[in-house]
Amino acid sequence: MNVNEIKLIAMDLDGTLTQHKEQLDKEHKMVLDALSKKYKLLMVGAGQTMRIFNQMNQYPIDIIGNYGLQLAKYNEKTKTIDTLRDEIFEIDKDDIEKKVNFFRKKYGFTEYRGDNVEYHISGCVTFPILGTKALQADKLAFDPDRKKRRAFYEEVVEAFSDYNVFVGGSSSFDMSPKPYNKYYALDLYCKENGYKHSEVVYIGDDYGHGGNDESVYLSDFNYLTIDDYRDFAKVVKDLL
Repeated sequence: MNVNEIKLIAMDLDGTLTQHKEQLDKEHKMVLDALSKKYKLLMVGAGQTMRIFNQMNQYPIDIIGNYGLQLAKYNEKTKTIDTLRDEIFEIDKDDIEKKVNFFRKKYGFTEYRGDNVEYHISGCVTFPILGTKALQADKLAFDPDRKKRRAFYEEVVEAFSDYNVFVGGSSSFDMSPKPYNKYYALDLYCKENGYKHSEVVYIGDDYGHGGNDESVYLSDFNYLTIDDYRDFAKVVKDLL
C-alpha cells in the first residue's frame, strides 16, 4: 500500500471501530477526527444507515448500509444523514422458512427462543440459530471460533443461492440479496465518487472465511486487518 496515494478510508463498525453494538468511544472518535483531516472517511456496514449513525453518536461520516442496499451522506447543515439510496427486495418467506427448518432439523437446532428467522425490510435475512430472542450470554458462548457454523457454511451458501451468505455475529448466518456485499458496495461508491481502488484502504475484522469483510479482503482494495477494536489506533498509525 502506498500511503501517499490514499484518499479514502473505508471501515467496518462492530469489532473494528467499536465493541459489538456498543457506542463509539471518545478515544476512537479522536482517532477519526485526526484521520478526517487527511482523508475522506466512509463507514461500510451490514446494518441500516441510521442505526449505524446513532451507534456512532451522529459522527459526521458517509455511511453504506445493508451491504450497499442503503447509502447515506452526512449533511453539514442539518447535522444528520441524507438517504441517497434505499433498495428493497421482496422476500419469499415460505421458501426461506423451509430451508432454515431443513438445517435446524439436520443439525439439531430445533430449540430456539423467539422467531425462526429475522426478516429485514431491505430484503436481507438473518438465520438466528438460537432464535431472535436468544440470551446474549448464550449467543456469545455458542460459536466463538465460528467452527460450528463454518462446518456447514457451504451447504447454506448452496441452499440460498440467490443470496450472499455470511457467518454473522456470534450465532447467526446473515444473507444479502445478490450482488450486494461489501465489495460491491465499496466498488460502487468509488465509481460514483471518482476514487480508484488504489486510493482506498479498508479496515475490517471479519475477513475470515464467510466473514462479511472477506469480499473486500480478497479483492484489489488495500486492506488493514484488525482483530480487536481496541487496537484501532495502532492499526491506523501509519496513516496519521
